[in-house]
Amino acid sequence: MISVTFPLCGLVMRLLLKSVSSFFIPHSLFFILHSSFFIFFPYLCQKYQFWQIMGHYINLGNKAFLFSRSTEYVDKSGLISVVNSTLNTRNCFSCVTRCRRFGKSMAAEMLCAYYDQSCDSRNLFSDLEIAKDPSFDKHLNKYPVIYLDMSDFVTKYHDDNIVKTIDRKVRDDLLTTFPIISCDDDDNVMDCLMKIMASDNQKFIFIIDEWDAVCREFEDNKKVMDEYVDWLRNLFKSGRALRVFAGVYMTGILPIKRYKTESALNNFREYSMLIPRKLDRYFGFTKDEVRMLAKKHNMDFDELEKWYDGYQIGNELSMFNPNSVMEALDSGFCQSYWAATGAYAAVEDFIQMNFKGLKDDILWMMSGGRCFVDPSGFQNDLSIVCTKDDVLTVLIHLGYLAYDPRNSECYIPNREVAGEMRHAIGGTEWKPVVDALQSSRQLLLDTLDQKTDEVAKAIDVAHDENTSILSYNDENSLACVLSIAYFFARNDYVVHRELASGKGFADLVFLPRKNVDKPALVVELKCGKSAEEAIGQIKSRDYIAKVQQHTDNILLVGINYDRDTKSHTCIIESLPHI
Repeated sequence: MISVTFPLCGLVMRLLLKSVSSFFIPHSLFFILHSSFFIFFPYLCQKYQFWQIMGHYINLGNKAFLFSRSTEYVDKSGLISVVNSTLNTRNCFSCVTRCRRFGKSMAAEMLCAYYDQSCDSRNLFSDLEIAKDPSFDKHLNKYPVIYLDMSDFVTKYHDDNIVKTIDRKVRDDLLTTFPIISCDDDDNVMDCLMKIMASDNQKFIFIIDEWDAVCREFEDNKKVMDEYVDWLRNLFKSGRALRVFAGVYMTGILPIKRYKTESALNNFREYSMLIPRKLDRYFGFTKDEVRMLAKKHNMDFDELEKWYDGYQIGNELSMFNPNSVMEALDSGFCQSYWAATGAYAAVEDFIQMNFKGLKDDILWMMSGGRCFVDPSGFQNDLSIVCTKDDVLTVLIHLGYLAYDPRNSECYIPNREVAGEMRHAIGGTEWKPVVDALQSSRQLLLDTLDQKTDEVAKAIDVAHDENTSILSYNDENSLACVLSIAYFFARNDYVVHRELASGKGFADLVFLPRKNVDKPALVVELKCGKSAEEAIGQIKSRDYIAKVQQHTDNILLVGINYDRDTKSHTCIIESLPHI
């Protein structure tokens, strides 16, 4: 800060000399005034912010966060206290990654507004959670801040020299913002930062948004990838980094690329969709936050929950997609806003990769199931996807799958993502699956209308179309077929497999969601027996007992598969209302 005021000191001093040139001032007195001026004027400028120089990437102020505060804002400022606890320590390097539209850029803009010394942001934060934290005053507007949005660079520059361009532009901005320093032609950004540090002994905050945009855009260009990683290492991995930076915060979609088992920047503490550490509640909207928003905007919380909930992030077992929630509140109704994430085309490529078991797992999750996943082998590089687990891990980072860390399982989190996954499958070569999903709506209507012949024929088709994918020789396999066939039902029903009720476990139970005026379905499956036996088992084992706790409008559905004729029979009974 002091370094940028010296040119102003000289200008002001020259003007003062002109104004007093007609007066006689002893040489000794002039020397004292001159020295005192250059000592105290920069201090006053810094203390009272008389003078600030803003660059293209340095000291950008708080306008971006001001815009966020001017609209509907959910307080996530507690993130700042976690970052504050790392400043000026060996843990000051943070990489926070989450999927698109989960508030990455807003968090980066908030940090800029809080740390940037070129502005006064106290009023922006005074009513937020961070204002109550003991570290609030210690770091508020105390640092020169460098902010880079890498997506801007990859949008403008597509050649092999992009890394050199980034370094040159930031270097030029440093020289403009801190004109007292002089750099050699071959000095890079770190060289300039070291000279600034030597000049006024003030550390920087460095914030990079979409840090992995270069990696995604140039994933097949080894030269650019290596240069970019080397550039980051030169800035943040060398011994000079702790001398120059009070803190570094990078955000993006993918964690830092790994070479074998080690991160390319292993001094960074990583917070991700898989391991969010202490930042879990800042990754999305919590249930309480969405409940508050729903009440404020007179929206149905249960509808918001059905569409946008379902993510488990660390210790937060119920996290909502924040962008989709805000879009729904603004428009006044729930629908899929996921297409705007821009990850759609990539998902098509990943889910049709011919890895053993991948198609089975995707189908199982489409039918509401969960699959084991081992994310430890993924190298955080979209150009190196070698196994089924790699694909599933990528989909977790992109937000198309949620992750349960306690059981190492992934699953489709909510109605919005399920619909987008269905669309993604529609762009693949999985035609039998696509046809089955498209027939799902009619199957549900026929079931509710008790059209047993149509239901049996539809299940015949679903069976035939999926025989090449799974083996259907028992009741469990048939349950998987039906879960896929009744995919559309998940819009209005919560579907349970093997629901404990009465004297056993019902194969499939469809419980209507809140405010849905449709009957519950209790489905029992048989292979090589009869549909009548299936209905009889529902009654004899009292499978309806638990369902009656929710509703007395219940349909009993018995389905049998004949291995010899490879056909199904169906009986549907309406349970008399109590």
